[in-house]
Amino acid sequence: MRWPVGKRSLGVYAVLLGCALAVCAWQRAEHLRFERAAAQTLINRGRDITSTLGVVVRSQRRGGFVTKDRIESALQDLVRPGELESIAILGATGETIASAGRTVELTPEILRARGVHWQDRTLTLMNLMDLGAVGAEDHARTPPPIVLPDRRAFRTPPKGRTDAPAAKGGEPAGPSGSPRSPFGRPSWMSNEEYESVIQKQGVHSLVIALSTDEMHRAVRNDLLLRSALSLLVGIAAIISALAWRNVQKNAELQIRLVKIGEMNTHLTEMNFAAAGLAHETRNPLNLIRGLAQMIAMQAQGAPKLKEHAATILEEADRVTVQLNEFINYSKPREAHPAPVELSRLVADVARTLQPDIEEKQIRLQLPESPLTIEADEPLFRQALFNLLLNAVQAVGAAGQIAIQWSSSGGREATLEIRDDGPGVPAAERSAIFKPYVTKRPKGMGLGLAIVHQIVSAHGWEIGCDENQPRGAVFRIRHLKVAAPAT
Repeated sequence: MRWPVGKRSLGVYAVLLGCALAVCAWQRAEHLRFERAAAQTLINRGRDITSTLGVVVRSQRRGGFVTKDRIESALQDLVRPGELESIAILGATGETIASAGRTVELTPEILRARGVHWQDRTLTLMNLMDLGAVGAEDHARTPPPIVLPDRRAFRTPPKGRTDAPAAKGGEPAGPSGSPRSPFGRPSWMSNEEYESVIQKQGVHSLVIALSTDEMHRAVRNDLLLRSALSLLVGIAAIISALAWRNVQKNAELQIRLVKIGEMNTHLTEMNFAAAGLAHETRNPLNLIRGLAQMIAMQAQGAPKLKEHAATILEEADRVTVQLNEFINYSKPREAHPAPVELSRLVADVARTLQPDIEEKQIRLQLPESPLTIEADEPLFRQALFNLLLNAVQAVGAAGQIAIQWSSSGGREATLEIRDDGPGVPAAERSAIFKPYVTKRPKGMGLGLAIVHQIVSAHGWEIGCDENQPRGAVFRIRHLKVAAPAT
């Protein structure tokens, strides 16, 4: 089953549109996957950083203690603007023990998230860090480092003062039996201050803020790349649709050309047949005309019969003229250009029509400047004859006709034939060059059609315009000026 051309085209357009949409949807899904992968990569990187920070915190202890300024100095070396923006170590109660970089704003959302929190340009990660607090069940474990504030923040106890009795081995025992550093309380801390720090020791949190600029830049680049790919696919689909439409139109045009060629062949055959019929019709017309002349000569004493013979002669002559014009129009026009002196040719044509010009007392104005053009002289002579005869028939008694030409200095010239007759209405100017279109009651309408054939055979253009103040002007353009003889 063969689909109609319209349905087949719609099917092709639907397939192209579906392919373009499928590629766009695929690129959209791949971009979302890339965006999720980039976010997960940044999260994994942050978690690796927090694991490394735990090792850094442990490595900074000296004698079981880590001072705040010492750990912050070590953390500050890890901060990289545009990458790792800030670091903060939180105690068990959520207070900041040490920090580096820009201040981390610990909003309630971050504290509740206990993990990942995305902001406009940063990713905040909170990761639990077990510093290894010693329990009763694990005495072999190394005590965790205790982050102590700057010693200047504590008062120095009076000399010889002991806030609590020393335990066995010289280690001060707290009131609650809290674990202590194996090296004992620092001398610059009171027992209450030392116990407060010990109570806060245990599970701590690391909070880091990572810049998301690089991730967003990579996501934007991926979006631009995939958008460009989708756009190219859309353009390719449009081009393919246009190409398909052109293929369809070319196929339709080829079919039309074949049909037109067949019709043209048929018309040519009909034209030749009609021309042959017209040619064969002239022979009996000549016989009829001859018999009518004999009857007119013999009917001297019969006026009525002589009148009938004259009517037969008149009609035979009219039909003969029509047949001659039809045969002339049906002839193929093939121009063989050669140099033609335009002023000489115009003068010859004017002499042929001199009886008609003198009968109507027409003033004929011919150009004096010489001009040689490339034209087929017999064909161009016939065209000039028809145009000048048309002007003579259009003007009234004592009318005026002007023939003039002009050259722009290049290889082209323009010929004009002007008259002061009634002119041609604007609505009819494009139709007067068609066959059998005439304004004269007894005209055949083939004179200007023959002119149009001859002009087209030369590759020229002809048109009819309004003459000022009245009349018409027939203008032939693009006449080729002959090259001067060398």
